[in-house]
Amino acid sequence: MAIDYQRLLERRFEPIEHAYSRRDSILYALGIGLGADPLDPRQLAYVYEEGLRALPTLPVILAYPGFWAKEPDTGIDWRRLVHAEQSFELHAPLAPEGRVIGHNRITSIFDKGAEKGALLTQQREIVDTASGALLATVSQVSLLRGDGGFGGPRNGAPPAPHVVPERQPDASCDLPTLPQAALIYRLSGDTNPLHVDPTVAQGAGFTRPILHGLCTMGVACHAAMRALFDYNASCIRSMRVRFTAPVLPGDTLRTELWQDGDIVSFRTIALERRVTVLSAGRIDTQLH
Repeated sequence: MAIDYQRLLERRFEPIEHAYSRRDSILYALGIGLGADPLDPRQLAYVYEEGLRALPTLPVILAYPGFWAKEPDTGIDWRRLVHAEQSFELHAPLAPEGRVIGHNRITSIFDKGAEKGALLTQQREIVDTASGALLATVSQVSLLRGDGGFGGPRNGAPPAPHVVPERQPDASCDLPTLPQAALIYRLSGDTNPLHVDPTVAQGAGFTRPILHGLCTMGVACHAAMRALFDYNASCIRSMRVRFTAPVLPGDTLRTELWQDGDIVSFRTIALERRVTVLSAGRIDTQLH
């Protein structure tokens, strides 16, 4: 079944109301590796209820619409869907607990051709339930490997990837991931069996369950906070990344960082396997 371009573009998503607690914020932070040093008060600020702070990447799990591509009305070959890019922009400070509403919509579908698939971009606006204030905008690009050549537009592709400088990194940070990292992270809402069930993972072409891409993105943000911002979450305004290879739980992730004014470029490498897992990374800051 081929996708219906116009029908998919106009697909309606019901608003999702999400009440999240301090416990949820702590669980998310633990899922991306905060608290590895129990004597570091900078990390404890994100995993201890006394003076608890929200991580800047928290919006990626708020009002999450779930794996809707699997629904039969989409026509998407969901087994061949790949999470290609992710970004978020913060419009207001996030509290470690609250009630929000997520408004999700598909913003573009770009036909790369029958052999190359299609790119689908979706956007989620997260607003505060009480005030209606816009807190964050979360965007995701998915590669629909089995759905190209449906006759859709061949222009309007997502923006070109951010270019990382060619000079030596200004800083780098190595962070280990736990063998059970995916089992912890999935408790924040992404229960795709690819990340827990060996049979499902092998059916998708992997030797074992892989780590969530959004968890890897969180680890990279943690690395930037640690190496450049002394764990000050308020420095980060937005973040964008391209997923280039899967991470295996237990990998050590090295994030290389370049700082040019208010823009931080980065890439992340799985050290033991010497594989670049995140590329074209960009963090916009508000340092001044």
